[in-house]
Amino acid sequence: MALSCGGKCVKFFLVVINLIFMLLGLGILIPGILMLADVDVINDEVLPLLQQLSFGALNVGDLAKNLSVTLIVFGAFVLIVSTLGCCGAFCQQKCCLIIYAIVVLVFFLAKLVVVILWIVMNDKIQSWMKTELLKQLQTNYQKDDLTTHEISTAWNYMFMSLSCCGVTAVTGTTNDFDSSAWINGGNNGGKEIPIFCCTGVTASNYASTTNAACTDTVTSGYHTKGCYDATYDALSSYSTAFIIVGVLTLLVEIVAFVGAIIIIKNGGEDGTGLSGAAKMV
Repeated sequence: MALSCGGKCVKFFLVVINLIFMLLGLGILIPGILMLADVDVINDEVLPLLQQLSFGALNVGDLAKNLSVTLIVFGAFVLIVSTLGCCGAFCQQKCCLIIYAIVVLVFFLAKLVVVILWIVMNDKIQSWMKTELLKQLQTNYQKDDLTTHEISTAWNYMFMSLSCCGVTAVTGTTNDFDSSAWINGGNNGGKEIPIFCCTGVTASNYASTTNAACTDTVTSGYHTKGCYDATYDALSSYSTAFIIVGVLTLLVEIVAFVGAIIIIKNGGEDGTGLSGAAKMV
C-alpha cells in the first residue's frame, strides 16, 4: 500500500511538473517572438553591418537573425515534450515515459554544456565584439547618408534606432570617428561626428537637418551612449529573462527525469506493467 501511495504521489507530482514545464516553454517562446518583432535590435538596415562581424565560420548577423526563430522553435518543442510527459504520467504509458525521460536527459545535458560555455567564453565574446565593431567603424564607415554606401547606411540606422554614437561613448571631438575612412577620406565636410548621432534626426529629415553644436563642436545634442553598450543593453533586456527561465528549466528537468524513472520502475516491479500499477493505486 505504501508503494502504491508513493507511486500515486509521484504521478501527481510529475503531472504538475510538466504543467510548469509548459509555462517555461512559453517563457522561451514569448521572448523569442518579442525579439523577432523588435526592429530596433535586428532589422534589414542594420543587418549588413552585423554580417561583417565574423566569429570563426559564423557571423553575428546570421546568428542574430536566426536566434529568435531558434527560440520560437525550441519553446514550441518544449511544449510538445511537456505534453508528452504529462499524458505519459497521467495515463501511465510506459512508452511515452521512456521517450520523455530520454528527451529530458538529452535536453538537460545539452543546456548544461551551453551554460558552461557561455560562462567561460562570455568575457572573451564581449571583448571580441567591441574590437570588431570598432574595426568595422574605422575601416568601413565612409558616408553620412542613407543611400551611398551599404555599411555606412547600416551604421547610420544603428545610430538612430539605438540612440547611440560610435562604438565607445562619444565625449567630445576626440572620438572613434577620428581614424575612420569618413574623416580620413575627406567625406566629413568639417564634421566631427555624423548627423545621425544627433538627437531628433530621422531617416526623413536628416538631409535638411543641421546642428553644429552636435556635429562640429560636439558640445550638445548628440547621443552620449556608445553603440556597443546600446546593443549590449538591448540584448541584455532579453538575456535576463532567458537566464531565469533557463535555470528554472534545468531544475524542473532534473525533477521530471527522476519522476519519470520512478514511475517506470514502479510499473515494472508490479509484474503487470503500468496498467496494472494504475489499478493498484
